[in-house]
Amino acid sequence: MISVEELYALYKRCSGITTDSRNIKDGMMFFALKGDKFDGNDFALDALKAGARYAVVDRFLLEGTSYRGRKCIVVENSLEMLQKMAAYHRRQFDIPVIGITGTNGKTTTKELVAAVLAKKYDLVATQANFNNHIGVPLTLFRIDERTDLAVVEMGASAPGEIADLTKIVQPTCGLITTVGKAHLQGFGSFEGVKKAKGELYDILRQRGGVVFYNADNPNLREMVAHRPGLCTRKYGVKEQGVQILPATAEEPFLRLSFEHEGKPITIATHLVGDYNADNVMAALSIAEAYEVPFSKAVAAIEAYVPSNSRSQLVKTGLNTLIIDAYNANPSSMRAALDNFAGTDFPNKVLMLGDMLELGPDSAEEHRAILRHALETAPMTYVVGSEFGGIVASVETTPLQQVQAFPDIDALKAYVLEHPLQDCTILIKGSNGNHMQRIVDAL
Repeated sequence: MISVEELYALYKRCSGITTDSRNIKDGMMFFALKGDKFDGNDFALDALKAGARYAVVDRFLLEGTSYRGRKCIVVENSLEMLQKMAAYHRRQFDIPVIGITGTNGKTTTKELVAAVLAKKYDLVATQANFNNHIGVPLTLFRIDERTDLAVVEMGASAPGEIADLTKIVQPTCGLITTVGKAHLQGFGSFEGVKKAKGELYDILRQRGGVVFYNADNPNLREMVAHRPGLCTRKYGVKEQGVQILPATAEEPFLRLSFEHEGKPITIATHLVGDYNADNVMAALSIAEAYEVPFSKAVAAIEAYVPSNSRSQLVKTGLNTLIIDAYNANPSSMRAALDNFAGTDFPNKVLMLGDMLELGPDSAEEHRAILRHALETAPMTYVVGSEFGGIVASVETTPLQQVQAFPDIDALKAYVLEHPLQDCTILIKGSNGNHMQRIVDAL
């Protein structure tokens, strides 16, 4: 059986690496991975025919298969080999690597951190939300001799996953954005979430790495305090005397005001939601640590425009939409509702999708959020069986209306028959609800 070092030597002769046979470019190394509905081994020969130099497979009947000098290499487990090779590749580069995880805000924080660091460094950062056991190794393989620094986002839905990813990434510093009630089905409890996310702190303490942490967050303060000897740098809205300016219909985006080196500063972002202030301050803290000029860091933050249904504000011909529908859990949902309640946007409407993977606590968590929603806006539309199952148990007043729909297509059909106009609509829910599909009906 081929070793990691031997396979890596072959990889160095390739033009790149991929796990998708549809994206083959000549000379690449293809890793055949298994999913719930596919087996990459089935596409190994297609990958070779498409130009892959090697196909790494773990189905032994393919041993020796070749196509015009291009061949399959059999390993015991393709995914594990991909991860081991990524860790080996990472060790070839003595560069700072920033690991980012957290219940909420990790992708936005990663994007802001990458934006400010790009003002000074040639860097590699996680693309989109490729933050899992496959996406993290693929991110590391983008590091090359030109790379000064890397920013790697790490997601998890079960205990041990952050530890496993951190061993692959080998970060020199790290940041946990928040800890909250998410993926409780996998973590078991909120304490399970804290323990799992804290695996990043544990490994950084072992490695002598630096932890950036939000000193305003009591959970993070506690997690830091329980790890004596941890090297830390703190930031925070309250910690640094930052004022969040009110969001209005005319000025809907997040604006921060504070003093820097004795001078008043205002940062005007393109992000919606006060909760993003912590993400901005995290990026500024990391920028300072890596000696990015403050003015350039501010310019990068002000230029960043969110995408992919995260903290986006979209004005259609009929309404103003706040789209935060990539993911949802009780803490992020509550933060979005609190922020929405604190604005003076006209004609507020809520469109909320189920919060998935909450386990036994799901009904009570959805009930609490719906009660909060009814106090936030006069009209609430909910999507999914979790919200639908508890609507009847939540009391309403004559000024509070709620309508439930089994799925997003049902809500979309209703809205097309009963159009909304001149409303400000917050759209939020777990990605599995596909809440973004409603946008073109509004």
